[in-house]
Amino acid sequence: MSWFTELLGPTLSKKGKYYATGSDPKGQDPWSALDAKAWAGFLARAPEVFGNVQTVVVADDNAPKLDLPDGSLDMVIAMRELHGWVNGEGSGKSVLVPWLAEVQRVLKPGGVFGVEEHRAQPDADPAASAMKGYLPEKWVIAQVEAAGFKLAGKSEINANPKDTKDYEKGVWTLPPTFTLKDKDHDKYAAIGESDRMTLKFVKVAVPK
Repeated sequence: MSWFTELLGPTLSKKGKYYATGSDPKGQDPWSALDAKAWAGFLARAPEVFGNVQTVVVADDNAPKLDLPDGSLDMVIAMRELHGWVNGEGSGKSVLVPWLAEVQRVLKPGGVFGVEEHRAQPDADPAASAMKGYLPEKWVIAQVEAAGFKLAGKSEINANPKDTKDYEKGVWTLPPTFTLKDKDHDKYAAIGESDRMTLKFVKVAVPK
């Protein structure tokens, strides 16, 4: 999240507002408090750049709720988030539907929903591939459109044909995570980051 905030924060520092979802500092999960503290420290490093960044706490990942008014945002961007919504952050309990509903709710009519996501093989099982960080593109488009959006464009700017998508430890085997550390490091460095879909949707209607 901090990497994208470093890009978007300065753009909106003079005009506009940037909301970033964050962990609950008062949550029962000790990692939530640590994440929240680290995030607050990151923003405090450069208040002149990040002064227009507001954190929206997600208190319950199983029932995501954004503390924002209906139809209040021009754009929502989910950067490598959807696999986590599908796999329930590793729990196997999908929260994709409620997350898409929240995105739909807070966007203005005609608002943009941008998705960047690790791309699985076209015939991959979504639930299984999500556990390894990937999702099939056609399936993602279908799920988002079913939630009241329309695909408005796509780009191959983040495509990587070297990504074989068959790693035992999932997408995190590749840079920048290198979950295997020194094991076959040069091999995975040569592959580079994952093959990713980059999709633009617009809000068209509240789903039935």
